[in-house]
Amino acid sequence: MINAKVTGLRGVELGVRDLHQSVAFYSHVWGLEPVGQQGDTIRLRGNGAEHHVVTLRQRPTPGLLGVHFAAADRDAVVALHAKAKAFGAAVLGEPADLPRDAGGGFGFSFRSLEGHVLNVSCDVARHPNVVNDRSKPVKLSHVVLNSARIGDERTFFIDLLGFKLSDATQMMEFIRCSADHHSIALARSEGPSLNHMAYEMTNIDGLMRGAGRLKQSGFNVEWGLGRHGPGDNVFTYFVEPNGFVTEYTTEVQQVDEADFEPHDAQYWDKFPLRPCRWGMGGHPSNRLKAAMGGDISVADPSDGKRCEEIMAKTLGR
Repeated sequence: MINAKVTGLRGVELGVRDLHQSVAFYSHVWGLEPVGQQGDTIRLRGNGAEHHVVTLRQRPTPGLLGVHFAAADRDAVVALHAKAKAFGAAVLGEPADLPRDAGGGFGFSFRSLEGHVLNVSCDVARHPNVVNDRSKPVKLSHVVLNSARIGDERTFFIDLLGFKLSDATQMMEFIRCSADHHSIALARSEGPSLNHMAYEMTNIDGLMRGAGRLKQSGFNVEWGLGRHGPGDNVFTYFVEPNGFVTEYTTEVQQVDEADFEPHDAQYWDKFPLRPCRWGMGGHPSNRLKAAMGGDISVADPSDGKRCEEIMAKTLGR
């Protein structure tokens, strides 16, 4: 029987205003490793097996260009493509072999109800070597999308891609496609944009080492250190040179399907010590809140230049 659902989050695709500066940030500050460049596009991997977790493309205006998901095999990809067409989704072509510089594989693209480009693929190349450096991200943990039609978008992900609801608050709906508590969250907003993207660290010590590297590089912690309510994950948030919100996270709740029960907004309204279970995370900065709302004007032009200088010094050693 064909398992017509996605099985995990692969990566995120971003349009960036200065490709060189963005690569400098994501490689020499954030901790990813370039795995290939083709024209105006560079892909970077984490310390896990996934071929790449971020794709950067030079664009006049920064923005979210796509979210990538895994499927079990070619039959699942073909079944999901047919399902998307039957669902009435805007499908962007037939399933096809993917470029070798992107890890190869087989997949297709389509749009969510609000226009986010979603990609499903299988058989993408994996990395056999895993770098032993806990200060660097292992994988893309989750992506949070702003949505003006949160109920419709949640149904879209659940009915079409096989996601399951994990939790709901007044602000967000958390949905999963793997054992992680959430791979996607939908945040109530006036329209579609990227709220933030979170990268998983090996443990709290690794998260702190990574956060320390960011601070040493001139990037302030805009929220955290803390531990969330839904998902139970540890968090620190930053704003990167394009105005996107990036999060280091760890210890994301692992869902046991046998006995897991979602909680609604009323439950979380009564949960003690929100928004941080530890009572020490405080609240997000005004800059972070604006960036989470999709306001890329909060980007600081000096951040990218500083990243270039860091990269030059590192490569010059």
